[in-house]
Amino acid sequence: MGAAQTGTGDDAPRRTTRRLAADAAGIAAAAALLASGGTVAFPTETVYGLGADATDAAAVAAIYAAKGRPSFNPLIAHVPDLAAALRHGVFDAAALRLARRFWPGPLTLVVPKASGSGVCDLVTAGLDSLGLRVPDHPVARALLAACGRPVAAPSANRSGRVSPTEAAHVLGDLDGRIDAVLDGGATPVGVESTIVACLGGPPVLLRPGGVPREAIEAELGGPLAAAVPDADDAPLAPGMLASHYAPRAGVRLDAASVSPDEAVLLFGSFRPHGLSGQTQLNLSPSGSVVEAAANLFGMLRRLDGAGATTIAVAPIPSAGLGEAIVDRLRRAAAPR
Repeated sequence: MGAAQTGTGDDAPRRTTRRLAADAAGIAAAAALLASGGTVAFPTETVYGLGADATDAAAVAAIYAAKGRPSFNPLIAHVPDLAAALRHGVFDAAALRLARRFWPGPLTLVVPKASGSGVCDLVTAGLDSLGLRVPDHPVARALLAACGRPVAAPSANRSGRVSPTEAAHVLGDLDGRIDAVLDGGATPVGVESTIVACLGGPPVLLRPGGVPREAIEAELGGPLAAAVPDADDAPLAPGMLASHYAPRAGVRLDAASVSPDEAVLLFGSFRPHGLSGQTQLNLSPSGSVVEAAANLFGMLRRLDGAGATTIAVAPIPSAGLGEAIVDRLRRAAAPR
């Protein structure tokens, strides 16, 4: 895989995108790419997804770079079966009922993230919940089984463009930006999965999709609750409500100087005035916004756990993925 590029506004390094047949050899090659931190588009029954190892933050950051995704919204983690899903999420009675009825299929369930899950913070956007789906497509399920780990996968297109239902659509958007596309032909459903949150209260419909509301309500024996956007009017994320992770500590941006009682989040070689013995972490010593994206939520949590009342953040360039990093930090710094 190529080295990350910075400062260009386009953070997806150019590479040769392989077109793999959906046979045993192609699936094995795609699984090996995912295991090595690569990005692979693959078919599901809804649309083609752009997959990366959900336990590898750097690989997940490469999804955002390839798509030109404008903000770090939570991603859906795909798994081969319910047993795998139960290793990563905490399922209440409603979630189990829906999973047993509609999986495999075009339904994503948002549940509390299990304490033993290795899914990285960039997939959940720092939240304590996780969107999980078992796709109903033989190629997708074979790939997930061969990979042996959850695969984060939004639709395999540039952000703002139409979701792809054929491998040719994927290549039209992402050729040279991802490692491979697993060509399983046209997808049968053609619309995204329905998303339902089961987070302890009544199940909430977050997004209509491939499983009709009526079928879900019939299974539950009652109506789904409606999603209520956050007061900050953040966009609905795939699989999640508009809420976002914010540390307990205050967040101060573009810090040219720091005080002794602050924790410090650095980027690149810049050193604020007054930096000495404070608790400090560097999102990317080399100045890569892709590396910074991979480290963002984990480092915020570590600094928050250090006990400082304020986290001072050094200036971060807003080009490419830097825009998404700055967006998340601004949300974390907003009054609350």
